Amino acid sequence: EFKGHTDSVWSVAFSPDGKQVVLGSDDKSVHIWDALTGDLVKEFKGHTDSVRSVAFSPDGTQVVSGSIDESVCIWDALTGGLVKELRGHTDGVSSVAFSPDGKQVISGSGDESVRIWNALTDNLVDKFKGQSLGGSSDQSLTFNPIERTSDVYL
Repeated sequence: EFKGHTDSVWSVAFSPDGKQVVLGSDDKSVHIWDALTGDLVKEFKGHTDSVRSVAFSPDGTQVVSGSIDESVCIWDALTGGLVKELRGHTDGVSSVAFSPDGKQVISGSGDESVRIWNALTDNLVDKFKGQSLGGSSDQSLTFNPIERTSDVYL
């Protein structure tokens, strides 16, 4: 049992090795928990609104979070420090994911855009319009894990 969030949890993801779980919540925070003991490992604060989506990087060293505050944050999973804040969406971010190689982050928003970011430089790589992911909790994004390309699936 993971106790610590003070409001509803919207998103849950396991680390690649299955030893940790990351949760994003309406309390504006992201928590990493030990999957076996339930102990809190790290808490990330920096969002100013509900965190709707979280994911670990493929190597487990970073976490990405998307928030209703229109931001995408990349966190250091070991220190809890903010690595990068990606801005450009004009509505809440409801889905985020790392690419299979960890070099890109994808984000989807209620502004009807899907954006692909370079996770190393924070530069926008590509943007697709007309793909609304806002207002629904059952929509998500992912990269193609088989081809290890930047193919995106909605």
